Amino acid sequence: MAIPVDVVIMAAGKGTRMKSKLPKVLHRLGGRALLQHVVDCIVQLSPRQAVVVTGHGAAQVEAAIFPQAAPGAPFPPALSFVRQEPQLGTGHAVQQAVPCLPDDGVTLVLNGDVPLIEPATLRGLLADCGGTRLALLTVHMPDPSGYGRIVRQGEAVQRIVEHKDATPQQREIHEIYTGVMAVPNARLKNWLSRLSNKNSQGEYYLTDIVNLAVQDGAEVVATCIADKVQVDGVNSPVQLAELERAFQARLAAGLMAQGVRIRDPARFDVRGTLACGQDVEIDVNCVFEGQVALGDDVRVGANCFIANAQIAAGTVIHPFTHIEGGGRAQDAVTVGECALIGPFARLRPGAQLGAEVHIGNFVEVKNSTLARGAKANHLAYLGDATVGERVNYGAGSITANYDGANKHRTVIEADVHIGSNCVLVAPVTIGRGGTVGGGSTITKDTAPGALSVARGKQVSIANWRRPVKTQK
Repeated sequence: MAIPVDVVIMAAGKGTRMKSKLPKVLHRLGGRALLQHVVDCIVQLSPRQAVVVTGHGAAQVEAAIFPQAAPGAPFPPALSFVRQEPQLGTGHAVQQAVPCLPDDGVTLVLNGDVPLIEPATLRGLLADCGGTRLALLTVHMPDPSGYGRIVRQGEAVQRIVEHKDATPQQREIHEIYTGVMAVPNARLKNWLSRLSNKNSQGEYYLTDIVNLAVQDGAEVVATCIADKVQVDGVNSPVQLAELERAFQARLAAGLMAQGVRIRDPARFDVRGTLACGQDVEIDVNCVFEGQVALGDDVRVGANCFIANAQIAAGTVIHPFTHIEGGGRAQDAVTVGECALIGPFARLRPGAQLGAEVHIGNFVEVKNSTLARGAKANHLAYLGDATVGERVNYGAGSITANYDGANKHRTVIEADVHIGSNCVLVAPVTIGRGGTVGGGSTITKDTAPGALSVARGKQVSIANWRRPVKTQK
């Protein structure tokens, strides 16, 4: 819009029905706080500013929320906080933001516990406002109990009546106010200054500005949307769970529209961002957290957890694999083309696997690089290691990378064969093409091509009898 847009987000409520110490707007949906969803949405509108009204747990809320620049935009909007103490109603909440609002422009009022509102819906509401009208977002509810009813005369909106103040006839109205409105700043300030708390709750209702607008001859319009989930709020753990499934269904539908094959959208969770190439297949009960990218033809088996990872084309992630890259770029997990991971494998922060690497069942890799074709197929640990091409790392072998105070690195050069049940005590280098015999503990560097064995000599005692339990 050519007219500047100021956003006011109400986030002061305690959320008593959540039965939680955490402020309601910080409960998570899809891995992000409810309020963060709203902030991320309004960033897409490129508003002049956003003002968040806090109250319960204000310091915690203010520390947790931040805006990020929208795609293609150089800067995020200015974000500020005002506090509503005590909390005397929705009108009183918006009154706290008035000092932040210039006389020009339009204010868009949103609720911090309504996370699935979409930018296109808000753009439509702002267009209906047009800088001169009071525009309300409404929806038809099968059960409108507890919501403010839209009272019309013909098509014209006359007022909003809160449920507790509604007559039996008014309670039969199913069109309700969603808590979202767009209103010219100058008129909003005027109407807020005239609010009264003479009602059953003794509160200042923001919805009463509709009455004042009608009295002043201002045009009031209502935009009724069909997609109820966009305006559903969270007041209880049950409602949070319902919206979580709605959110995940929306994400799954979008990915499937791009060609991703999701075995069961009802058993699929993204708690961050998931980017998929062509012909990706995802089995049931998989969770993706942080930033995850799956290349072409990647297959993810059932019951996998993948966080902050880039998986290259053709890789197969077998069932029950746990990939947990860190949030920093250097801690992300990367897996090269046509790798085989799992089942029951664990890749921790800093694991960087090359093409055609095999990581098998009950193998853990942390802060290590494995070059093309390296294999660790069973029951092994690689921590703080640099592993060359075509290395075969035996079952039960580990890198002993921690001396009780500091971490040290193990280097295994190309074409090395590590036998089963070996301990490589870092810092140590196993020379190119070398072999380490099974059961060895290696504490010194080995030469290229050498066979290294470090274990006790085998002793066999003929005709030895085991002890027998003494009878009492």
